[in-house]
Amino acid sequence: MAKPFKTRITEMLGIQFPILMGGMQWITRAEFVAHACNAGGLGFITAESFENPEDLRAEIRKMRTLTDKPFGINISMVPEIGDLRERTYQLCDVVCEEGVPVVETAGRSPAPLLPRFKEAGVKVIHKLTSVRHALSAQKAGVDAIALLGYGSGGHIGLEEVASFISLPQAAERLEIPVIAAGGVANGRGFLGALAMGAEGVLMGSRFLTTRECPIHDNIKAKYVDAQAEETVLLMRTIRNPMRSIHNKLADEVLAVEAQGATLEEILTKVAGRRTKDAYGGGDPEVSMLPCGQVVGLIEGVKTVREVIEDVIEEAVKLRQRLDAMAE
Repeated sequence: MAKPFKTRITEMLGIQFPILMGGMQWITRAEFVAHACNAGGLGFITAESFENPEDLRAEIRKMRTLTDKPFGINISMVPEIGDLRERTYQLCDVVCEEGVPVVETAGRSPAPLLPRFKEAGVKVIHKLTSVRHALSAQKAGVDAIALLGYGSGGHIGLEEVASFISLPQAAERLEIPVIAAGGVANGRGFLGALAMGAEGVLMGSRFLTTRECPIHDNIKAKYVDAQAEETVLLMRTIRNPMRSIHNKLADEVLAVEAQGATLEEILTKVAGRRTKDAYGGGDPEVSMLPCGQVVGLIEGVKTVREVIEDVIEEAVKLRQRLDAMAE
């Protein structure tokens, strides 16, 4: 059994290892997330992937049949059009009513949601892309922040600052715990993040290539085979860059962006349903495949438990190596 690392995040969340599985759209449902929780980490179910709040409630209750460990819910603040704002509040109410211990928020400031969460005793980890935004989130009252670096997967923001720079800055300037989001797939990255001041790590790409992950084996193979330089930033022209595998669809998006495509034209190519179809059907060329540069460090498909325990065991050995250097 791997030795635990005790940090403010393990203490806050009541978990064995400071390793979190980030919310990944419809992929992170109860059956998958429970494996991370049972292995000593913590995972987030993505609220926005459910048709309505009551479906989320049912998933939370299902989760409790699969694990007795803490778990969380990802709530993204999507643009407030129509009834989306009210829907977000309804999702929050379900989280509070069901006694979920922690949420992962992203997209917009979680400030409007914090009074509800605070009253219910729900911890809030806000995922963001800059130290500037982290300071604002701390002032608003979040319990911790997850800081994305430039090499991360998915929506990475506009700052283009590497984790090697942003993490030490955040750790020095913030009083709340900092979590390294993205760029970690093994014990070296984990221990490096802690050395730079992080209290834990949030991993996405590495968990995509696990046996329990509910995506097609062809897609997992695409991620495993990819090198760090084989990712690309899409949607930069609409100021919403997303890091994805460089495939046929990515070339199509880059081509229309170069021709000055409108937001609507770009969105027809990057629609989430296309990714969902690819994850289920197995064609790695027909949709965006979000991931970080960390895919270059992934070596084969393992179980979720193996991933978590291998990270910790490697970190322990590296820490012993560093201790020997200091003698």
